[in-house]
Amino acid sequence: MTFKPEEASDSDVLTPTQRSYCMSRIRGKNTRPEILLRKAVWARGCRYRLKNSLPGNPDFTFPQKKVAVFVDGCFWHGCPEHWIKPQKNNVFWESKIQGNISRDKIVCDRLNELGWTVIRIWEHEIKANVSLAAERIFKTLQSL
Repeated sequence: MTFKPEEASDSDVLTPTQRSYCMSRIRGKNTRPEILLRKAVWARGCRYRLKNSLPGNPDFTFPQKKVAVFVDGCFWHGCPEHWIKPQKNNVFWESKIQGNISRDKIVCDRLNELGWTVIRIWEHEIKANVSLAAERIFKTLQSL
């Protein structure tokens, strides 16, 4: 793709087609923070499962202990510390993120009803200290 400044909007340096392409490349599974956390958990001797049919599709689970782990991206899940409302199409994005937050709560409630313990970890927690995030999972598993 070639960059054509005259086609970009005032607040975006990419054209709508370029922006659409960039957004389509964002992964929902096997993200860098998720992989870092899984490796840290595995190194502690905790064995997990990736495939599951649970509500909300947790990033990984510990079926014997009934623990589901979600790695939440700061942008996509509305991190209270890091989420910045986009300047362009902000009504859409605010609605989208609020919908994600509501869905996350519903998923947590549903998993709790099914007897699962839910651990949600922000991507910034993993980037800051992956060992601390892994320790949180390890302690939860030990307490059950």
